[in-house]
Amino acid sequence: MAGPRGGRRRLPAPEPPADGAAAHDAEPDAEQVARTIALRQLTAAPRSRAQLAEAMARRDVPADVATRVLDRFTEVGLVDDAAYAEMLVRTRHAERGLARRALAEELRRRGIDPEVAEGALAQVGEDDELAAARRLAEKKARATRGLDVQVRRRRLAGALGRKGFGAGVAMRVVEEVLAAEAADADDSAADPAG
Repeated sequence: MAGPRGGRRRLPAPEPPADGAAAHDAEPDAEQVARTIALRQLTAAPRSRAQLAEAMARRDVPADVATRVLDRFTEVGLVDDAAYAEMLVRTRHAERGLARRALAEELRRRGIDPEVAEGALAQVGEDDELAAARRLAEKKARATRGLDVQVRRRRLAGALGRKGFGAGVAMRVVEEVLAAEAADADDSAADPAG
């Protein structure tokens, strides 16, 4: 039989092959596949139960098998959504200065139960949130020196908004930071030796 380029056309191999290693290899056990997926995911980084279930679903692991494996992983402590949520809140707030609202959204996207998320978010108090907003506003204020005050105000408020801070908190912190900066400038002008 001739192929499109004049050569011989190969017929497809029978499924499964009659001999060789492929003839002896059975389909992998779905539970083993699920365990392997979960362990690889957890080795790379901590994950929520929902993220692991999603990874298994992408690899066509049956839902009942995924549930069984995830239940076992939860039982032995390899999957702990409460600990995961607390770690995520702690690190995202400390490293990125995210507000509770942004943290809650991130937990929701990662499939954390709302009650578990609320418990984790309790770590970040109002004072912690204000301190994070102030640090971010001070940093952004240093980067915008020399610009018009209204432009600076918009940029600072925008930066805080992107981190999940509400408009009230953002404007309060922006006004405090700009006022403190103006007071420092006035003190420096009054005391040229300083």
